[in-house]
Amino acid sequence: MRYLPRISFSTSILFLLLLLLTTPEASWSASSEVRLSKGQTVYVPAYSNVFTGPRKLPFQLATTLSIRNTDLSASFQITAIDYYDTGGKLVRRYLEKPQILGPLASSFVHIEEKDTSGGFGANFIVKWNSDRMMNSPIIECVMIGATGGQGISFVSPGQEIKE
Repeated sequence: MRYLPRISFSTSILFLLLLLLTTPEASWSASSEVRLSKGQTVYVPAYSNVFTGPRKLPFQLATTLSIRNTDLSASFQITAIDYYDTGGKLVRRYLEKPQILGPLASSFVHIEEKDTSGGFGANFIVKWNSDRMMNSPIIECVMIGATGGQGISFVSPGQEIKE
């Protein structure tokens, strides 16, 4: 019988870390570059419900669109927050006039759990602009729901569709 040396747990962890750190494909940051822009149109998936179980029962979710200015010194102007349904039809416009978002400030739109007007494939289109190059904002939706002791929550990030 061949004897294999025992490797301690800490040695195993150290070995795995070294292996991961020396792997060329390893990526340890959420984003390796700062994205600068003077404005964008951003598509953000928003789920007013998801389907559960074998009968595909709808599980209603509250949706919060979050717009966060990540720049330390620049403000930007939000010019549109529009909500579309599964079929691509405009359901609601959330801005009557442009809104200024200062450095590190945040804004949000909340859609209640009982509002099913958007359906499964709902989305927001958010437009923003600035008079100078600045850090692009974080624009995402947070969905959350709880029914009968069961809960679900998740985030869907925005996707730039036009500079």
